Amino acid sequence: MLLRDPSASGADGRVESALASSGGPNPRWLDSAAVLRGGIEVFIRHGSDTYRLRVTRQNRLILTK
Repeated sequence: MLLRDPSASGADGRVESALASSGGPNPRWLDSAAVLRGGIEVFIRHGSDTYRLRVTRQNRLILTK
């Protein structure tokens, strides 16, 4: 599920600045539930490396190599 850019209203300059340096004018927004598909972890391949994205007990996301 793609989400709308939450900074579109321009209310937070810090968010806009972070988005501007994130690799393009229109970064994609994904809902974590769509990425995790009901699970608590997913493995992501990036080039020849594999990363693990998981949800902690405190409902935070951690990405590890």
